[in-house]
Amino acid sequence: MFRRIVVLVLGVIIVGCSSALTLKAAIGVGAWDALAQTGSDVTGIEVGTVGMCFNFLCIFIQIVVLRKSFKITQFLQIPVSILLGIIINFMLYQVYNNFIVTEYWINVVLLILGYIICAFAVGMVMVLDIVTFALEGACMAVSKVSGKKFHVLRQGVDIISVLLIIIIVFVTEVPLAVREGTIIGVLLFGPMMGIFMKLQKPVFKKLNLIDYN
Repeated sequence: MFRRIVVLVLGVIIVGCSSALTLKAAIGVGAWDALAQTGSDVTGIEVGTVGMCFNFLCIFIQIVVLRKSFKITQFLQIPVSILLGIIINFMLYQVYNNFIVTEYWINVVLLILGYIICAFAVGMVMVLDIVTFALEGACMAVSKVSGKKFHVLRQGVDIISVLLIIIIVFVTEVPLAVREGTIIGVLLFGPMMGIFMKLQKPVFKKLNLIDYN
């Protein structure tokens, strides 16, 4: 179990580093991350901290919805959310802040690289199957209780996030965080994660990190 936890922590750290890279590119990110970025622009709070608060809200939703069905292991989402927020803040505001990018094509490369690395790391976490990320956990909880399909609920969150972003941008005139990079993410992230998970599963099984087929 210790080795699995180590790999989980490594996966979360990589997700944080790569997510910060997509934010650094500044040409649009996924809807959920874009909502955190917009919240950061409005409040002045670091984006990783805003994302952390959003994740805590998702965990609270799971507790309310699942009640006694909420498993103790699901509380692991709390340290995962904290670690993810800390890594994003550190990488975006301390490490990547020293790199000044002026060429648009370099931003595109950074974004694509960030998505690929993030897909690899999220795949690691999903294959390990120790704990889910908070947003996915909330969608799965609501799906379990309501009978609605998970992917429909997850897509609904993205749609609501985009609508909220547009309203906030219209009211406050902060920069729009949903751009061409968001579309690139939609086309690239899911398929890449699927590919990585297929490759990771036999490797993790060989290393005795998982015991399911």
